[in-house]
Amino acid sequence: MRRLFRKEYSRDIAYTIIAVIIAVIFLFPVYWILISSLKSDQEIFSRVQTWWPKKIHLENYIDQILNKTKTANLPVQFRNSGIIATGSMILSLILSIPASYGISKFNIPGKKPILLTFLVTQMLPASLILTPLFLIFSKAGILNSYLAPILATATISIPFVIMVLRPIFLAYPHEIEEAALIDGCNQFTAFLKVTIPVCKSGIITAAAFSFIYGWNDLIYSITFNNKADLLPMTSGIYQFMDAYGTQWNMIMAYGVITELPIIVLFVALQKHIVGGLAGGAVKG
Repeated sequence: MRRLFRKEYSRDIAYTIIAVIIAVIFLFPVYWILISSLKSDQEIFSRVQTWWPKKIHLENYIDQILNKTKTANLPVQFRNSGIIATGSMILSLILSIPASYGISKFNIPGKKPILLTFLVTQMLPASLILTPLFLIFSKAGILNSYLAPILATATISIPFVIMVLRPIFLAYPHEIEEAALIDGCNQFTAFLKVTIPVCKSGIITAAAFSFIYGWNDLIYSITFNNKADLLPMTSGIYQFMDAYGTQWNMIMAYGVITELPIIVLFVALQKHIVGGLAGGAVKG
């Protein structure tokens, strides 16, 4: 018994060491971006690299937050990214939740081809549908507005959200919904008051990934908008590159600010996200 315990203990230590090594490998670029954002350009390009800034340059962040730079307008671009990501997330959830519920609960003719279509759309590059969407939005008169990138990013996130929520609704015990129907609820109120609260973790997970799709959008926003005051944060990085050189410390600081909302989102919702992903793994 003691030998078995030692064997399991040694195996756990080995797994822990491997996990730590993998985590260090994946997190090292994040660490390097963070310390580079606190350095001067001279220190970044010095022959002897430092693992921590000799002098911390917080002005790399302060100048951007207070909009003192003559390049990226961070407050405006932050607002634009928030509007696009939130709008895309709301639209995706409104359309994807009923669709995934219907696909999981009812015997719809052609269900497998529909699911296969959703999977195929995830493989298509964004550049493939840029021209058709541009022509459609041009005819609809919604170019140079928030609506165009919101609709475009929603076309990416909706199939993904449906594929995430479908196994969650499959794993959901429908006896609870049937009990609500017996108690006087109709199908719609049972769905709203019983099914959605029970599947809350999965819906929050889908909402988080949908928000990330919209927040990280670049190609749709710069294609459908040519107004500087409508561009998102992802476009601001390129504004630190010009004919006179690249401000790498400012780019790194801008990158940290850009990813900060995503980090905060995952930290705040990590319990729901883990629960949602685990719930979706029960049935496929």
